[in-house]
Amino acid sequence: MNAACGEYFRDILPNGLRLITVEMPHLHSAEMMCYVGVGGRHETPEFAGISHFLEHMLFRGTAEHPSSLELEQAFEAIGGAVNASTDPETTCYHSRLHPQELATGASLFASMLRRPLLRELETERRIILEEALEDLNEKGEEISPDNLIARLLWPGHALSLPTIGTRESISRIGEAELRQHHQSYYTPLATVVAVAGPVRRAEVVTAVTAAFGDWQGGGPPACLPAPAAVESAPEAVWKRDSDSQVSLQFAFRLPGRAAVGSISLRLLRRLLSGGGASRLMLQLREKLGLTYSVEANLALLADTGVFSVDLAVARENLVPAVREVLAIFSELHRHPAGEAELARVVRNFLFDLDFSRDHTDEMAGRYGWGEAVGFLRTVDQDRQEALAVTPQELWHTARQLFVPAQLKLAATGPFGARERRQVEKLLATWQPAASLTEPHR
Repeated sequence: MNAACGEYFRDILPNGLRLITVEMPHLHSAEMMCYVGVGGRHETPEFAGISHFLEHMLFRGTAEHPSSLELEQAFEAIGGAVNASTDPETTCYHSRLHPQELATGASLFASMLRRPLLRELETERRIILEEALEDLNEKGEEISPDNLIARLLWPGHALSLPTIGTRESISRIGEAELRQHHQSYYTPLATVVAVAGPVRRAEVVTAVTAAFGDWQGGGPPACLPAPAAVESAPEAVWKRDSDSQVSLQFAFRLPGRAAVGSISLRLLRRLLSGGGASRLMLQLREKLGLTYSVEANLALLADTGVFSVDLAVARENLVPAVREVLAIFSELHRHPAGEAELARVVRNFLFDLDFSRDHTDEMAGRYGWGEAVGFLRTVDQDRQEALAVTPQELWHTARQLFVPAQLKLAATGPFGARERRQVEKLLATWQPAASLTEPHR
């Protein structure tokens, strides 16, 4: 089975592996990405972090390249530098490569995904435990705002656990568990290979079929759906740390990809933090000098998501910064964006879409990830939807989703009891829609 559109080709091998090809003949390097449909939300608390642990172990040698050094050198020989990442829904392995080395690249990735040796487990465990320390303070307490917010957003669910796992779960994972996880989830039906660059569809199909075509395996186990959202007052979690600043994350739980307009949210993110002229940066940094940087982020999963704002401030700026961020969200409730402001945001969004066509990793990631999670969007689709967004649509999206009942706050750093009380009062009394009127069209 195969399909084509103006931006990419989609093929399915007889074993169910999906293949995306993006022909970019004007470039000189290619990118190959392999997405496997397994991540943090597929795990149990007992073995939290096993997907990330397995990702690390695939670099420890394969049947054809029995050491990490040999595997690394094999990728370097084709112009590559292999890397990987794990998120709640997928694990991605990727490397740049010379387009003439397409077949070798496919063979190397197949060796990693299909025939890992899973050796030197204790060495890799020590590395991962060191990585996990980055999220803890000197008392061993969690201080990662992302992880603290996840516990508030999805309590008791796999999504509430750190993708890296906990020190206890990392220490518990053994070779038997890794092999079972690999056997269950690393299958052709759960895998997408995406290639972008100066390549031809036919040669990509040939190379990937030669490397992966005889791979067999069933469908992976399903993950638990996200817990239902609970309407409540704003919640906050506080963790003291000896840092020089207080790190803040504001977060609103969202519906999943299929239930919410992603373009409106992506434009709202840019309106809030898309450069020095954006609302958060203009108010908190340029006008008030409360922070060096503030950033809005958006993450949409299949059945849930989060819109967040991250910044770090001096202790004396904590309360004013919280007050200003809440005021900016209130303004989104009360008034739609102006036509000129929206036009500026859309124009920059369209420019970035055009710029992405120059980057093989962005094209392979767009279509490979989209295919892996069932949310494949073309550049032209994003373009047309962005051009159709109105100030009224952004206003309704903000009013629907940025509400007190879904607001969470994480604060870590050298705050005091007085600042904490003041911030919690601001959260408890935040009523962004108190003076809402239907805006003029």
